[in-house]
Amino acid sequence: MIQLPSPDNIGEDSISLETALEERRSIREFDNRPLTQQELSQLLWAAQGITDPRGFRTAPSAGAIYPLEIFVTIENVTDLKAGFYRYNPEDNELDRLISGSFQTDLARAALGQRWVEEAPINLLFGAVLERIEPRYGERAKRYTDMEIGHAAQNVYLQSVASNLGTVSVGAFDENRVSSLFDLPNSVKPRLIMPVGAPRD
Repeated sequence: MIQLPSPDNIGEDSISLETALEERRSIREFDNRPLTQQELSQLLWAAQGITDPRGFRTAPSAGAIYPLEIFVTIENVTDLKAGFYRYNPEDNELDRLISGSFQTDLARAALGQRWVEEAPINLLFGAVLERIEPRYGERAKRYTDMEIGHAAQNVYLQSVASNLGTVSVGAFDENRVSSLFDLPNSVKPRLIMPVGAPRD
C-alpha cells in the first residue's frame, strides 16, 4: 500500500464554491506537468473520501452502501511509478494492482479519445452492483449511476479548485477496459476522468 498525503479539508488557499461552479468546464488539453501526490490525494478524496467517523463520504450514496470502486491509471505523478491502482478511502491509500503504462491502451478502449492518453492520470469509476442490489433490487443501477454523477462533479470542482482540468468520458468499450485491467466480474467500469494541468 502507498500512503497518500492527507487531503486538505479546510481549503484556506482555495477558491469559493461559487467560483468553482462558475469556472467548471470540461478540459481536454493537458500540459506535460506531473501531478503531485498531494493533488492526487485531493482528487481521490473529493471522489470518495471519508468525511465522518461513521464512514460517510464526500459523495452521497443510497443507504450509505457505497457501491463504487475508484481506480487510477498513473502515468505522470511525482515519485509514483506508472501503473494501475485502486484507491482505499478508509486509509487514504493506493494499492498498485499492475505496473506499467496504460494510457495508450486505455485511450484505444475509449474510442481513440487522445485526452485519455495525454493526461497524467485517469480516474476509473467502477460499479459493484452486488453490494447494493440486495437492498434496492432493480433500482440499484439507477442509484449507482446517481452516485457516480455526484462523485464526478466533486472531481470537477476539486479540479477547478486545484488549478487542474478534467472531463467525463463515457464513450468506451467496457469489455476492453475490464480486460485491460483484469477487473473482477463484479466490477463494471462506468466512467473515465482524465485529469491534468490545463494547457495554456
